[in-house]
Amino acid sequence: MAAPHVMQQSRVIPVEVATAFEHTLPMALPTLFSRWYGPIAPIKAIRDQSGDWSSVGQTRTVVQVGGGSMREELTLIDPPNRFGYTLSRITGPLAPLVDHVDGQWRFAPAGTGTEVTWHWVVHPKSRMTAPLMPAFAALWRGYARQALERLAAELPT
Repeated sequence: MAAPHVMQQSRVIPVEVATAFEHTLPMALPTLFSRWYGPIAPIKAIRDQSGDWSSVGQTRTVVQVGGGSMREELTLIDPPNRFGYTLSRITGPLAPLVDHVDGQWRFAPAGTGTEVTWHWVVHPKSRMTAPLMPAFAALWRGYARQALERLAAELPT
């Protein structure tokens, strides 16, 4: 198995840490990830969600525009500091590149607001696809940047 690749993007948002955490965790993914970024597709729908997305172990299927999908499992909740998840069973355009992803959203005080960091540890599908990770990371950071912009617009001020 190829070594994992770490990528992250941050943005300071003028809200309290607890507010950022409490509103980000349950946010509808099609709202947050509504735009294409290069070949990375927006999220179209969530299916088969178990519960209200507030407990470790809950799962759901994330469906992207264009037919890709992935299983998301909530793996960590540490209010108001962070929550984590794993994306697996990836289908569609990312399937040949990515085996699974361990993700976290992190929230830390920053001046009068909160630094929100979206962090991914991407596990490549194989040693052959691992060299593509830096290019994918560059695209992903753009996708993450626009998602964080959207988050900033959605959070209550």
